[in-house]
Amino acid sequence: MAESKTKSRTFRRVIKKTPSNKIVLHFVKRKHKKAICGSCGAALKGTGQETPRKHNKRSKSQKRPERPFGGVLCSSCARRTIKLMARSLK
Repeated sequence: MAESKTKSRTFRRVIKKTPSNKIVLHFVKRKHKKAICGSCGAALKGTGQETPRKHNKRSKSQKRPERPFGGVLCSSCARRTIKLMARSLK
């Protein structure tokens, strides 16, 4: 019977050449998607691109930028939102 990881596409297939000149198939975990901005959909900077397990082990300050809307909106969208909020208070 084939292993379960060889049957599904959960693991990506990487062709490697060994020192003995054999070509072997390795199964590697896929990269996780980057966090995206809730407004424009751009990739967020300052947030990790890792598994949820690794992400949860990081400290709070390492998980997202220390600014208003950090980890939710990109810097340009956050700037625009803060300006709109300030203008509406007047």
